Amino acid sequence: MLDNLKRLGYERMTPIQAASLPLALGGKDLIAQAKTGSGKTAAYALPLLTRLNPRRFAVQAMVLCPTRELAEQVSQEIRRLARAEDNIKVLTLCGGATMRPQVASLAHGAHVVVGTPGRIIDHLDRESLALGGLNTLVLDEADRMLDMGFSEDIARIERSCPPTSRRQTLLFSATYPDKVERLASRYLREPVEVKLAERHDSSHIRERFFEIAEDERLQAVARLLNHFQPETTLAFCNTKQQCRDLVDVLQAQGLVALELHGDLEQRERDQVLIKFANRSCSVLVATDVAARGLDIARLDAVINVDITPDAEVHTHRVGRTGRAGESGQAFSLASGHDMGRVRRIESMQGGEVVWQSLAELKPAPAVGRNAREEMLRPPMVTLQILGGRKEKIRPGDVLGALIKDLGLEAAAVGKIDVNDFSTYVAIRRDRAEQALHGLNAGKLKGRAVKARRV
Repeated sequence: MLDNLKRLGYERMTPIQAASLPLALGGKDLIAQAKTGSGKTAAYALPLLTRLNPRRFAVQAMVLCPTRELAEQVSQEIRRLARAEDNIKVLTLCGGATMRPQVASLAHGAHVVVGTPGRIIDHLDRESLALGGLNTLVLDEADRMLDMGFSEDIARIERSCPPTSRRQTLLFSATYPDKVERLASRYLREPVEVKLAERHDSSHIRERFFEIAEDERLQAVARLLNHFQPETTLAFCNTKQQCRDLVDVLQAQGLVALELHGDLEQRERDQVLIKFANRSCSVLVATDVAARGLDIARLDAVINVDITPDAEVHTHRVGRTGRAGESGQAFSLASGHDMGRVRRIESMQGGEVVWQSLAELKPAPAVGRNAREEMLRPPMVTLQILGGRKEKIRPGDVLGALIKDLGLEAAAVGKIDVNDFSTYVAIRRDRAEQALHGLNAGKLKGRAVKARRV
């Protein structure tokens, strides 16, 4: 296990890992306050893996997540951490995917299931999922699951698990409101609390507030982007309608902007997130619920289009940028009606926020239309290959085909995501046509494939 961790680049523990691992490995139930990107997955996955019996093909651990995106990320990380042990089977059970392959995989036996509450209940009702052998239950982003209305679903699932005396329960939450406290009191046995004051490394983040009139909010976002020109931006809105309106404004100005909220179908949602993670979309406009569980390695800027009424949520938003030693920028737009919310943020941060005038922002120099469009276009293009895990396609196969067969340099190939039936690959914009033509004309793993731009 230690050798595998070293190979994966785990050199030292993050604060949440250092605080929670000794307790979790010691068998304690745990309430841990930790945000996305803090290393929390390893903080519960390592204890979970140590309690598995690989020779026993029964579900011994389950992780509940609020969204399919988070569940997919968690499954991938647990698989990486489980490489030290032979034949640990990790299964993702989420809505938006057909039931039959999931039922078949469960019939063959799995050690760990990671899923969303709704789909877990579907399997319990079909009796395709048995939890009698469960020894570890993890509630990841518990606050967000409650915000999304999963309280009754969690209760239904917990009743299908062994009693608290026969299992370890680990609860992770970015915030710790009363409703999470009530959840913990019902499902955990003498839990130990781990709360870290640390939220994000503000030394890497330059945060500024801009006072605006309510009717200039959306155009102010365009002005910020035009002045600072971040390559990737996550813009937070408080409502779905505000997301739609802002995307319309930005797209009209030539920006590649996409929206992310609860009204999107799962397939649309998946493709939006893949495009943004692949750096083939410049601005992602999202609600808090939709963006939860989204972990982008390099995010240049966060814009609070609307000020959230919850100061902790504001801190969580801002902490999406400036990670892993990278620098980041955070901009917040506040009208006169928002000043009470700004004061709550100041109270939580223990000091006054920094204000800047929107009038100080100089638009980019006037350039020709083509030059301006070039400047605003994202650096990568996302291609979709029709074929995925079910066809035994692996990231290395795609990389090999692009570099060895088609002659692309490694630097032109970005993130590769292999799903059950599709594979997505990011290609540098100036090489996208070559890659698309070559994939459609050539072969992947000895078979002809179809590829298209997303």
